[in-house]
Amino acid sequence: MNTPLYNIEGKTVGAVELPDTIFGVAWNPTLVHFAILAHRANAREPLAHTKGRGEVRGGGRKPWRQKGTGRARHGSSRSPIWAGGGVSHGPTSERSYTQKINKKQKQAALFSLLSKRLTDGDLKVFESLPSDGQTKSVISFLVKNFHRPFPSAILISGRDAKSGLVRGARNISNIITSSPASLNVYDISSRRQLLMERSAVADFSALTASSDKNLRSKSPQMKIVL
Repeated sequence: MNTPLYNIEGKTVGAVELPDTIFGVAWNPTLVHFAILAHRANAREPLAHTKGRGEVRGGGRKPWRQKGTGRARHGSSRSPIWAGGGVSHGPTSERSYTQKINKKQKQAALFSLLSKRLTDGDLKVFESLPSDGQTKSVISFLVKNFHRPFPSAILISGRDAKSGLVRGARNISNIITSSPASLNVYDISSRRQLLMERSAVADFSALTASSDKNLRSKSPQMKIVL
């Protein structure tokens, strides 16, 4: 599969071949939706927390003796039925919202979404991206490729130029950076444009090959016992 190759000025300078195993995958909205839900759930932090009777202050002494007072029996003033006591069945920070998603499913959802964005014309491949660490260089690059105000975008660089690109783009709103190794379906779906460096295509292919190798090595092998 071939797609136009652009220079940093936004002009077409040729074509680049993209692997069909990554950018030619059929669209699977159900799997992509599942991967996005899992990503958001795994990033969720359980902030709501109420203190139980073992966490509130006080309550070490028995309020009154067990018998002879005519009142109900109580062992602690921090009981949930007392004012200022602990909370029963309230939310705690120990709750986990984690959702399990297999590596093959995550990879398939990522490739399906990348293929969809390429088909829709929202993915462009450039010879290089600004990597001098200057914010004005990234803004100049975006202005030359899009009209102001430029849309939200994710800049995908190769491993060599990632640090400079991160420094240059971190102060620009609606612009995020990523590398092929850290790219995920949530970041792609939340941005209108995907601007990829040519070297990132090779990194994608290398990561795919290593991932397939690891999955094959971890698969159970049949043993024949004689």
